[in-house]
Amino acid sequence: MTQPALYQTDLKGLKLVTRGKVRDIYDLGEHLLIVATDRISAFDVIMPNPIPGKGAVLTKLSEFWFRRMADIIGNHLVTTDVDRFPEACRPHRDVLKGRSMLVRKAKPLPVECIVRGYITGSAWKDYASGKPVSGIRLPAGLKESSKLPEPIFTPSTKAPEGEHDLPISIEEMARLIGRELTDRIIAASLAVYKRADGIAAAAGIIIADTKMEFGLAGDELILIDEVLTPDSSRFWPRDGYAEGRGQKSYDKQFLRDYLLSLKWDQRPPAPQLPPDIIEKTREKYEEALRRFTKTP
Repeated sequence: MTQPALYQTDLKGLKLVTRGKVRDIYDLGEHLLIVATDRISAFDVIMPNPIPGKGAVLTKLSEFWFRRMADIIGNHLVTTDVDRFPEACRPHRDVLKGRSMLVRKAKPLPVECIVRGYITGSAWKDYASGKPVSGIRLPAGLKESSKLPEPIFTPSTKAPEGEHDLPISIEEMARLIGRELTDRIIAASLAVYKRADGIAAAAGIIIADTKMEFGLAGDELILIDEVLTPDSSRFWPRDGYAEGRGQKSYDKQFLRDYLLSLKWDQRPPAPQLPPDIIEKTREKYEEALRRFTKTP
């Protein structure tokens, strides 16, 4: 049975650093404590209703992928075992269990790192209107949801909360963080995506695209935040895939599609979500977790 939803935390005795769209982050001195709440955002706006159990899905899937990518690139995960958290966390064990990570501190880089294996979402809109996708000219004749000849790396800005991330070119990214770091991130991002795509195939899932974040722990480039979750990726069932249209999914595209059916300007405040939309969104997240974690 799904636990009651957790909209936000207020952990007495711990130093809250920030509340993101989904995560509450506490400074524990040597490490950070990241708590994945059940908040959900769409179009960069936090919804007023949580999705019960969502934070646990994000945490379990991130741990699953961090461990499977560790030989490609390091990450910030120390442990998800609350019994190994610092003593100050013990009074909050029931809140933290299953939805939190103890992580290394790192300096986040000011770019979102998106890999696309299929053309959909904003990339499809740009392509359909004749524009390049983050500076990349794609071949003619693609349809909505077409598989790309090769996965592409399409960075964007990391906008402040409530504002929209904006696509940038690889050259613009290099001007922001340097060419050498940019090249390392592109290579790591594509390697992570390609491995994940193979694992997903065994789970009956297509990873249409995914967004990653990187940081520097000293001089070491590492993956941070979350990785390959339904919040940061588009997961499509392979058995229903067909190009030329939108796809069913195991991610928050279902919620986005519902919100697009409303007369809402995609600015705060967001509309209240009906119980059936909350439940169907929860089911999609749970199905993504079930499929991936049942693969060998």
